[in-house]
Amino acid sequence: MFYDRAISADSHITEPPNCYIDYIDPKFRDRAPTIVNDPKYGDVYVIEGLARPVPMGLIAAAGKDPKTLRVSGAKYEELHRSGWDPKCRIADQDRDGVVAEVIYPTVGMMICNHPDYAFKRACFQAYNRWLAEYCDEDTKRLIGLGQCAMSSVEETLQDLRDIKALGFAGAMLAGNPAEEDFDHPMYDPVWELALELNLVLSFHILTSKSDDLTTQRGPKINSFQAIIRGCQDIMGTFIFGGVFDRFPDLKIVCVEADAGWVPHYMYRMDHAYDRHRYWMKAPKLEQMPSDYFRENIYLTFQDDWVAFATKDLMNVKRLMWANDFPHSDSTWPNSQEMLAEHTKNLTKQEIDWVLRENVADLYNLNFD
Repeated sequence: MFYDRAISADSHITEPPNCYIDYIDPKFRDRAPTIVNDPKYGDVYVIEGLARPVPMGLIAAAGKDPKTLRVSGAKYEELHRSGWDPKCRIADQDRDGVVAEVIYPTVGMMICNHPDYAFKRACFQAYNRWLAEYCDEDTKRLIGLGQCAMSSVEETLQDLRDIKALGFAGAMLAGNPAEEDFDHPMYDPVWELALELNLVLSFHILTSKSDDLTTQRGPKINSFQAIIRGCQDIMGTFIFGGVFDRFPDLKIVCVEADAGWVPHYMYRMDHAYDRHRYWMKAPKLEQMPSDYFRENIYLTFQDDWVAFATKDLMNVKRLMWANDFPHSDSTWPNSQEMLAEHTKNLTKQEIDWVLRENVADLYNLNFD
């Protein structure tokens, strides 16, 4: 193998049919998300309050020929078993040359956009309970992140404490806070507690209001270009909102939004701040926006070779490779071949940083 010590900074599970039903607060059980068979779309996750069910077709399509990818028609029992069975997970990791994975949800990503925050929080609490058992099978190679609904400040603080108590290394926050946006000082206790608990905070694509793919222009495939927008908006909110001035040690992860765009994004942020901050009423920052992006924001990506080509224009110590298993965008089981090609202009130290050390340092992982 090219690099058999890699850590995937973003991999996923496939929520089993009992994930929410068995683990949710009983008062929400009759509304719990569940899998049903649709005559047209095959097995789908139905979530009350969301207009569209979640088809299983692309949820676990890693390794499939692109010509065979379909949204509909999949049966749950045909998906990668390691998506819900941790005993099978290690074999799939070994096949891809991965020694550990940071674990994110799948259906839970869609629930992030649910309008009912009480229901959303109950679903996330159920998922967290299930995931704690899944990751307990091999806590060293399965690095769980809890989900947090970002409802009230008080509930969010309790959710972070619960996530820490379950043994998770961090929390994936829903991209739409219930009240003000993330830069509002009302959330300062949240960032303070995350630092106190040593919980890494993450924002994943497709989990915020900027990720509405139902209003795309042009052919449907054009919507694929927009799915990183939500994360970009959140990163800008933290930076321009002065959150990192108030909490300089706070680190957040921009997940699965690629990284090749970052150098231009940092330039444009600096340009906006330098040229337009007065008439646009931007708050005064202690540093330039790019300085915060370079230091406080980590980025995960799969096969974004542009990120490697432009690494010197950003902070290579903040880049973290991921295989996105078992989703349709995954590089599994061919990650080794891809990485050998994409990293050929990196130094050995840079390869170690991006494929292993950056994520290990961020989550305080020790494999020695």
